[in-house]
Amino acid sequence: MAPPLDPVGVLVRHVRDLVRLKRAQKAEDDDDDAVESTVATAKETTKEAAKSVAKQVKEALSTVATAAAGEGRGTTAGDDETTSSPTKGEVEKATVMVDKLAEEMGIPTWGLVAIGIAVLVVLGICGCCIRRCFRKRRSKDGKKGMKGGVDLKSVQLLGSAYKERVQPDMEELTENAEEGGDEAESKHSEVKLGKLQFKLEYDFNSNSLSVTVIQAEELPALDMGGTSDPYVKVYLLPDKKKKFETKVHRKTLNPVFNETFVFKQVPYADAMNKTLVFAIFDFDRFSKHDQIGEVKVPLCQVDLAQTIEEWRELQGVEGEGGQDNKLGDICFSLRYVPTAGKLTVVILEAKNLKKMDVGGLSDPYVKIALMQNGKRLKKKKTSIKKCTLNPYYNESFTFEVPFEQIQNPKVQLVVTVVDYDRIGTSEPIGKAVLGYNASGTELRHWTDMLASPRRPIAQWHTLKDPDDGDKKD
Repeated sequence: MAPPLDPVGVLVRHVRDLVRLKRAQKAEDDDDDAVESTVATAKETTKEAAKSVAKQVKEALSTVATAAAGEGRGTTAGDDETTSSPTKGEVEKATVMVDKLAEEMGIPTWGLVAIGIAVLVVLGICGCCIRRCFRKRRSKDGKKGMKGGVDLKSVQLLGSAYKERVQPDMEELTENAEEGGDEAESKHSEVKLGKLQFKLEYDFNSNSLSVTVIQAEELPALDMGGTSDPYVKVYLLPDKKKKFETKVHRKTLNPVFNETFVFKQVPYADAMNKTLVFAIFDFDRFSKHDQIGEVKVPLCQVDLAQTIEEWRELQGVEGEGGQDNKLGDICFSLRYVPTAGKLTVVILEAKNLKKMDVGGLSDPYVKIALMQNGKRLKKKKTSIKKCTLNPYYNESFTFEVPFEQIQNPKVQLVVTVVDYDRIGTSEPIGKAVLGYNASGTELRHWTDMLASPRRPIAQWHTLKDPDDGDKKD
């Protein structure tokens, strides 16, 4: 049988359980209250600390502001200065204004104070920068004023110093006259133009003189880059009928040529009356070639019965342009279009032409002739420039020359400068002959034109002696 039910015991158990639950809830509530109270206490402590700091900052700021205002209201009497001190009402008023502004902006008072301090610091830095800039400008203006101004005393001192240099005493001039002359001669002798090595061989059986240009050394630099483009012209004086030229060696002061030229039909008796000339030039495409120097070898002073090989120093050129500048120079451009078979010649200018008229001038014009096998195929002329030795033309002429024809070695382009004479016969001053049979700058100009189709190639040429057949117009 089941045990009898005890209602009182059951009730007692339920009461005990309820008491336990209440005690547990109460303990949890006590812990929560302790945490909340701790947080609240920390918040209050932080607020009080912030308020105290803000209060101190406000008091300091208001004190500074009122002190500045008090300085503005300060009164002076004679040498004694009295400054009114800020009152409590002014301090309270400033504090109230700061609080109101903080409330309107929705930020704490200490934040507003910090912002104010930062603004003051930034303004102070900007003021310092502006002040420094003004100081620099003043110093620059002062320097400019010094540059623009002229110190008369310093100018006088400088002038006297230059006067002493330029105009020494006459006694010093007379004492040092002989010494100065000796120094000038020594300096002139010290100017070196380099040296040339050559070889001479004479063949008595064929009456021919073989001349070999071997090399040159220590040439002066005539170009901007500190180098030169040298080449050598070889000819015999006094006739100069036959001239030879070596190849141009680019950008060197010690060129090695090793080129041999033969003067034919030069009898030994006639050779004794001739002078062999080696003239070294610096090549320049767009201006007149500058002559570096020359070596003259009178053949009567050498023994042609044996081979001669020696070095000789280059000498200065007699006259401004040397032996080759008597007739003048001409500049023109060539342009050839192979597909159209057109040769365009533009006569640009001439300079330093030979004086042909009585008044010391000339009336030059230029004649361009296309030759083949010694026969003139076509001829054209420029306008006449009156009374000038340096005419400027800039006139263009076109010749129809097929590509097969221009490659013919017997085709030549003859450019002749002629002095116009109304009464008598016009006399040629000089000419330049271009073609495959030419030599020197003329051959170089012709080959450059063919190597650069459709492109104008301009170059200066030294005029050479005209043939007898060109004397007639």
